[in-house]
Order: sequence, then structure tokens, then C-alpha cells
Amino acid sequence: MNAESRAREEICRIGRSLFERGYVHATAGNISVRLPDGGFLITPTDACLGFLDPAQLSRVDAQGQHGGGARPSKTLVLHRAIYAAAGRFDAETRCVIHTHSTHCVALSLGCTDAELLPPITPYFVMKVGHVPLIPYHRPGASAVADLVAQQIAQHGEAGHAIRAVMLQRLGPNVWHDSPAAAMAVLEELEETARLVLLARTPPAPLAPDQIDELRRTFGARW
Repeated sequence: MNAESRAREEICRIGRSLFERGYVHATAGNISVRLPDGGFLITPTDACLGFLDPAQLSRVDAQGQHGGGARPSKTLVLHRAIYAAAGRFDAETRCVIHTHSTHCVALSLGCTDAELLPPITPYFVMKVGHVPLIPYHRPGASAVADLVAQQIAQHGEAGHAIRAVMLQRLGPNVWHDSPAAAMAVLEELEETARLVLLARTPPAPLAPDQIDELRRTFGARW
């Protein structure tokens, strides 16, 4: 099985897992993988991630031109912007996942902060890091790609490359070196959002010296 065939199977496996565990519903969410030739596979527009067909995944070349499979997701522009921007700081960025995860979306509804979450748990700091909040735009709006790229650049140039952004009222976009690794980022992000919503009082963030210890011990990107 070649790299593209493996990527097709893995996208479908991860999509089914996310759907069955409630991270996505109906036709919400999308997944893409960057291929060795510079092109991409991305889930089709209006596809349910729980019932993907490997043969119907959209094949897009390095210039963003549709070359096979069903019509690509309308978020293709955003995915390509994330690969280009994040690739400056982490060459292993090979998968982007977008969901409408319930707790993340709920937390974003009344949020006016620059970031979705404070650093309240060590694993959020270690596995996710900063999550900039991108103000609401309609689904597929081209302006979002520029705003996300700007946040990736700002955080990367400050020395803490990010792996996630939150699109207000829509959901998170996360990225990593594989679909499984990107899904793990998403899981930790959604669990942290759930903890914040369950807390009786706003949780205090970890202290600066505690975060510094995580940086030194685990290379946390905070």
C-alpha cells in the first residue's frame, strides 16, 4: 500500500472514530492530509465523516486544483493556508482536522478573549498549547484563512508554535504530523473546554513557574 492509499484509509478511520464518539455530527467537520508530492487529500463537501469512502476523497494538487474524487470541502482554502503558515515553524505538519466539537463551540459563544482557554492543566499546555480565538465569519469565508495564518505566524515568531485555532461559533482546527496525532490534540482541547464549562468557579491557570517547568521537562509550546 503506497502513501496515498494509507492516507485515504487513515482519514476514513479517524473520521469514523470522531463521528462515533460525537466530536462531529451530520455533515459537519473535515479532514485533510498533505501528500509527499505536495498535493492534498481532503474530505468532500457535505460529507459525513462517519461514512467516508476512501475512493471518493478529494485529490487536490499543490496549486489547489481539484484532480479527482468528489468535490472538495469548502474549507480547502483554510486548510492550505494552515499548511503553508504552520510549515514555516513545523515541517511535520501533515494533517488538519476541523470539527464542531460541542464544548469548544459552547465555550466560544460568549468568549471575548484573545484565546479560547487558559493554561489550566499540564496536558493542555503540553499537548495543545495556545488556541487563538478567530472572530466569527460565515463557514468557508476566505478572510478566515488570512486571520488564521496571521495567528500562526505571530505565535511561531514569538517562539511557541501553535497546533490549534478556534473559529468562534463553528469549531476548532487542529494540525499535527498525522491524522491520529491531530485527533489527539483535538481530544485534549475538547476535554479542557469541557472541564472549564463544568467548573463551578472559573479555574485558576497554572502559575508561570509551573508552565516553565513543563517547557523545560516536556518541551511544551507555551
